[in-house]
Amino acid sequence: MKALIRMRMSAHDAHYGGNLVDGARMLQLFGDVATELLIRNDGDEGLFRAYDNVEFLAPVFAGDYIEADGEIVECGNSSRKMVFEARKVIIPRPDINDSACDVLETPIVVCRASGTCVVPKDKQRK
Repeated sequence: MKALIRMRMSAHDAHYGGNLVDGARMLQLFGDVATELLIRNDGDEGLFRAYDNVEFLAPVFAGDYIEADGEIVECGNSSRKMVFEARKVIIPRPDINDSACDVLETPIVVCRASGTCVVPKDKQRK
């Protein structure tokens, strides 16, 4: 089972100089993907227990469109192991004009992660 979301990073998401977005924003997107996966799988939002690996691979800037997806790769009694990937799919082109953007022919992977979520047995509905 997979889930996917796409969001444009706003000026509000930019945390550092040069409109650089904090890497924690990618983890927030992964948390939203994980929540959808748990609802689809178990009928409950569950809880994110821990990340066991996070790799920040490329910078993200305000104006970038980020596509984040995830997949449940292993199910225990109450634990759900997941993997995630975030890709930059559209970038702004202020060098052309204020509203120009390019759709990237090949998306740029900006972050990968894996982690475990938990849905207590008494909350599982599927």
